[in-house]
Amino acid sequence: MTLPPKPRAREEGRVSLWRYTRLFRQDILSAQPARLYRAWMAEFRTPFFRSYLCNQPDLVDLVLKQRPDDFPKSDRIREGLAPLLGNSVFVTNGETWKRQRRIIDPSFEGGRLRDTFPAMLAAGQGAVARLQGKADGEPIEIEAEASHAAADVIFRTLFSIPIEDEVASAVFHKFREHQRAQPVLNLGALVPLPRWFPRFHRRGARRTAKEIRALITRLTAHRMTEIKAARAPDDLATKIMTTADPLTGERFDTEEMVDQVAIFFLAGHETSASALAWALYLLALYPEWQDRVATEVLAEIGQEAPDFSDIARLRQTRDVFRETLRLYPPVPMMVRETTCPERLRDRDVPPRAQIVLSPWHQHRHERLWDKPDAFDPERFDTPDGREALRCAYMPFSAGQRVCPGAGFAMIEGVLLLALLVRAYRFDIVPDRPAMPVAHLTVRGRDGIWLRVTPRGRAV
Repeated sequence: MTLPPKPRAREEGRVSLWRYTRLFRQDILSAQPARLYRAWMAEFRTPFFRSYLCNQPDLVDLVLKQRPDDFPKSDRIREGLAPLLGNSVFVTNGETWKRQRRIIDPSFEGGRLRDTFPAMLAAGQGAVARLQGKADGEPIEIEAEASHAAADVIFRTLFSIPIEDEVASAVFHKFREHQRAQPVLNLGALVPLPRWFPRFHRRGARRTAKEIRALITRLTAHRMTEIKAARAPDDLATKIMTTADPLTGERFDTEEMVDQVAIFFLAGHETSASALAWALYLLALYPEWQDRVATEVLAEIGQEAPDFSDIARLRQTRDVFRETLRLYPPVPMMVRETTCPERLRDRDVPPRAQIVLSPWHQHRHERLWDKPDAFDPERFDTPDGREALRCAYMPFSAGQRVCPGAGFAMIEGVLLLALLVRAYRFDIVPDRPAMPVAHLTVRGRDGIWLRVTPRGRAV
């Protein structure tokens, strides 16, 4: 049986901090030992901090659901992201984070998702049109196409502008440049530094972050003007910027809104692009499932433009996307921090220890999933699969810090996958196999290459 690609774990045994850092900067996943796919908890010590990776569902539940305020996001997470994300909801804690979520969450409720669907659909139709000139059977790098499509979704739903808009296009290209310039590790992520100590971000990362934030500031300030003049479109940006905190009555000012837009773009674009690209690769690797998805889409919506209610009927397409998120969770690890002494699995855990929750390892854990490395979208219809889905599936985190855009992402992913598979056939390129590598998100080490042809015509 062909298994989806999985990076080889490092050899067991102790490694020095210097060696681990080098491996970690190359790829988060292959830097980890194989035992993490079986362990309930593992400890990693450095001269500067202790880190505990927790896979046991009860421990994950404790951290994310039972006592989330006692396990805030680690400050080390913001070290490499601060130039771009500022004080966004992704990196804040405590009352600041709670106020931000009270303002943001109403924009992603069920009714609002229905309102954003036409913009998602337009972006999906744009992605189908862009591939038309490339669907000649020659290898193309599908991650780039998925990234373009996901960015288009973000700009259309957030600011009612297509990716072809001058500012939107500039943000998209600058963000790709920022990704190349920004390393996954910053000195402050490994060594506890006082706040006054300089963080030594690369010059290119600082420059591109500044340029991206300047472009987003233009969009946000313009929208603020439109809101004051009562001529703003009813999109996500308008909804968020006009929502007041029900406790304080405060709204986001322009600077804080720029922080939030930056994380919407990073989280909503980067993670969606990763999931869509891997979903297409898996369907190319398992053509029988690709045919099943195409058949379902044609049976349920035909060649017409789908509407919001159609998405619920695409059950096999949804399960393929859900299984993709299990095998290739876009955010492979999350880091929390202890605020007081803890006792976890008979181990004393000191304050300020790092608690690592790894969707990558939990989703492939040998004690939690049947055939954890296999691609099997039907697993969610079995009792064991439903139980694992309930207790060991967290591509969007869980608890009070669950991604506010989780519902948005599931609709977007199923819609884009359905539109693309209805229009095209995707086939692997045997001499260019994909291999996952994780930095900020899980991507292909050398890209994800596929052959694309109009559906109904073989390569």
